[in-house]
Amino acid sequence: MKALTELRQGLEEVWESVSEGWRRLRESAAGALTRFRPGQKSSLPAGVEDDLYLPSSGWALLAGDVFEDAGKIVVRLEVPGMEKSDFNIEVRDDALIVRGEKRFEREASEGRYRILQCAYGTFQRVVPLPAPVIANKAKATYRNGVLKIELPKAGPAKAKAIEITIG
Repeated sequence: MKALTELRQGLEEVWESVSEGWRRLRESAAGALTRFRPGQKSSLPAGVEDDLYLPSSGWALLAGDVFEDAGKIVVRLEVPGMEKSDFNIEVRDDALIVRGEKRFEREASEGRYRILQCAYGTFQRVVPLPAPVIANKAKATYRNGVLKIELPKAGPAKAKAIEITIG
């Protein structure tokens, strides 16, 4: 009976650990999960032998980091397989919006795809910004599959002394 109780307790601990890990993964990846839609330049192959492949539902994780210090916010997104010209970056209100199109490149030889897990097409990723920024002074670089956007923070508004007369 003691062994059965210990086994049950051990299974409950394992289940709790797995559940907690899944919850944390879901929460942390929720913002990174990005929908890819068929684009103008991203024709996908026909005849993929992957049973899990659905060409109309291209979802992928665009992993990213947001770093903040006293003077700037730095956003890094992992978007391999693209060119600098494939991106459109915009700051709107309190969010950074990155749009792009990842194109599918066919293999030169004859054959068939057995597995196709990468997402292709147009996408949009919205990254909430933790503080106001000066959008027209932002700088972006793209190197080794990482898009890095540096956004200078808008300083606090300086108080102006305004004389008000009482009428």
